[in-house]
Amino acid sequence: MQVRERFDRELGQLEANVVLLGGMVEGSIFDSLSALKNRDLEQSRSVIDRDDDIDEKEWEIEKGCIRLLRREAPLARDLRRIITIMELANELERMGDYAEGIAKISLMMGDDPPLKELIDIPRMGEIAVSMVKRSLESFLERDPERAFEIAQSLSPDDDRVDRLNHRVRSELFDLMKASPANVVRGTYLMWAAHNIERIADRATNIAERAIFQATGEQVNVGASEPGTAADES
Repeated sequence: MQVRERFDRELGQLEANVVLLGGMVEGSIFDSLSALKNRDLEQSRSVIDRDDDIDEKEWEIEKGCIRLLRREAPLARDLRRIITIMELANELERMGDYAEGIAKISLMMGDDPPLKELIDIPRMGEIAVSMVKRSLESFLERDPERAFEIAQSLSPDDDRVDRLNHRVRSELFDLMKASPANVVRGTYLMWAAHNIERIADRATNIAERAIFQATGEQVNVGASEPGTAADES
């Protein structure tokens, strides 16, 4: 097998593993929120158990990237692809940790019902997962204009998640001020909402890294055109 052919095959497998990892993380996010809403403690435990699989997959990807870097010493575009794969795996693993955190919050709540009907928090989760899917799409396409277009589409959704998080916190604060008995459950739900807000932020990080892979430029998702320099968040 030619050296380049082997390199492309291994790099393609690493990218496929990133997509697989993304699917694992998306499933954990949805399941953790479903368990929280429905008070399904067994499902929460399942999410926690599956986080080990996410960690192992992230480590497998990282090891594969390091192996390629050591063996091939790639330059320019190939180097950016490998670095981006490593960064995306790390971002996704952290999202998995946030999903695990929501599952742990559910267990801490025990059999107690939520302080309020959960509408905004699951909606935040739906938006955040949609953002993750699109950010991974921008990574796979490797087209500068398309990557930037997808990245820009995330900005309004990130704002929506932030607004929903603010509304959840405001409503919970009101309930907590109304009765000290609401403080513990209210705090748990604020933690859950915060975790989703962080997932959305990391989805924008992935989109920014996808643009870096395609162009070599660092950008902010809210920038007006490709090539707008910015520090990475």
